[in-house]
Amino acid sequence: MKEALYYEKLDGKRVQCHLCPYNCMISDGGRGACGVRINRDGTLYTEVYNKTTGIALDPIEKKPLYHYHPGEFILSLGTKGCNLHCQFCQNWHISQEIDAPTRDITSVQVIDKARSTGSFGIAYTYNEPFIWYEFVLETAKLAKKNSLKNVLVTNGYVNMDPLEEMLPYIDAMNIDLKSFDDEFYAKACKGSLKPVLDVIKRSHESCHIELTNLIIPTLNDSEEVIRKMVDWICTNLGEDVPLHFSRYFPCYQMSLLPTPVETLKKAEKIAKEKLKYVYLGNV
Repeated sequence: MKEALYYEKLDGKRVQCHLCPYNCMISDGGRGACGVRINRDGTLYTEVYNKTTGIALDPIEKKPLYHYHPGEFILSLGTKGCNLHCQFCQNWHISQEIDAPTRDITSVQVIDKARSTGSFGIAYTYNEPFIWYEFVLETAKLAKKNSLKNVLVTNGYVNMDPLEEMLPYIDAMNIDLKSFDDEFYAKACKGSLKPVLDVIKRSHESCHIELTNLIIPTLNDSEEVIRKMVDWICTNLGEDVPLHFSRYFPCYQMSLLPTPVETLKKAEKIAKEKLKYVYLGNV
């Protein structure tokens, strides 16, 4: 294990993690909300520093990113754990399972594999890359030195200081905007909306971003919520930021029926009133 960044030591061998908005207070032997940052004798460690659950060469459109190196392939990798706990998680077997199997990998090996496969860069994806912070930061710096691009596929649930340190090395991001309703974030994801909006605004100032919204029947599919989200995007980011509406299917702890395609088409129509680039996924 490697000592974590962004935490402080407290009395009684407790620590407080400052990586994400949970700002977890962790007793000796305990773990943070992400499941992979652990307090050992008053020092916070990351359990996943050089651990990956999978690595593959993916089309960039799979991230999804449609306006960034279209038609090209990017080396993609992730680890286990996540700092949100979405009831509908599609990758729950690695993001929500602490015991998910991993294998060792180094930053140098990632760079070498990206170059040998002809990839234009590296995508940190599959689970939440910001909880893999120490490894992603190290690898992203090395990638830059080797003229490779860095892409994050993220829920955007990170504090501003670690975000600011990471941003100079990031070229593009797809950020999950799960709903424009804080109650949805609290109930379905165990998080909150405002930190995500702050991260989206700041990241848009630094790199290329695209947004993804998974539409779930009865939970975040109302016309009112979709209009609020589109209005916020147009006002704060502009009409050129691509928005991907993705179709939900039953997964993990959620058994609602799949999103009707007509619901996505309605959302698309609403969004296109103000945004130039709107796409439908999983249809």
